[in-house]
Amino acid sequence: MLIFLKLAAIDIGSNAIRLQISTVLEGGERLLFKKLEYVRFPLRLGHDVFTINRISDTSAAKFKKLMGVYKSLLELYEVDDYMFCATSAMRESENGEEIAKQVKDELGVTIHIIDGHLEAEFINKAIFSYLEEETYLHIDVGGGSTELNLFVKGKKIKTRSFKIGSVRILEHHDSPIMWQDMEHWVRENVKASYGKVTAVGTGGNISKIFELAQKKVGSAMSLKKVRSIMEMVEQMTIDERIYQLQMNPDRADVIVPASNIYIKVMEWAHASNILVPDVGLKDGILLHLLEKNMTQQKIEFKRGRF
Repeated sequence: MLIFLKLAAIDIGSNAIRLQISTVLEGGERLLFKKLEYVRFPLRLGHDVFTINRISDTSAAKFKKLMGVYKSLLELYEVDDYMFCATSAMRESENGEEIAKQVKDELGVTIHIIDGHLEAEFINKAIFSYLEEETYLHIDVGGGSTELNLFVKGKKIKTRSFKIGSVRILEHHDSPIMWQDMEHWVRENVKASYGKVTAVGTGGNISKIFELAQKKVGSAMSLKKVRSIMEMVEQMTIDERIYQLQMNPDRADVIVPASNIYIKVMEWAHASNILVPDVGLKDGILLHLLEKNMTQQKIEFKRGRF
């Protein structure tokens, strides 16, 4: 087995900023991704943006310093290709484009501020190998937005991004109108004629709920179980969640509002179970980079799992 490529994905979210560096291993029928480095830094850009509509000078300074650290890691690992992607916080910030330009000028790093549709497309790449030819409603909850994607018989037929996210709710900047819009979209598009629908959940909060439920990898988690975990966590203080449940501080305060999004969407869709593949935007970015590089090198691509 040989190291084929070294790829890196940087996910600039509303609640945290993640970097993952992976090697693509060649050998056998499928290519495999092996994680070399993973860093999650709790810089909550959404706190600024959803409150004052811009990234503060303090957060901007930390952000640029963090981008410099991530660039150094890419250089030290001698990465072949990489991509920095920013989501709802930076795309809604009135100075997001300006900060991205400063990073480009000072560090030579390009930050792609992507819209909700491209964000969903990348995440879909990561979950696709986990789906069969059934009906699935993919729910991706971030700090600033929720992406919903409806799959029927192996094909994505509907997609929509909503300005509802864990940090946005925590900061009391979610809109009742947007909640109503999301409910209407789910009820209108998830039709009874599609048969039984299974939810697919991505995002750090649903992964933590799955961990707390002590479910086996690959098994489905019931809506009833999601509710019971949320009720248990909700009764605990933030300190208890950090100490007893081993949550990061920036997970402990958003897990309940995030859980509520998954529960509401599942209820509206009449989905009694949810699958939780431990993948997200960064994994979709890695697959995008792999496809791009293999197309350039004219090598046949067979998608593997992370």
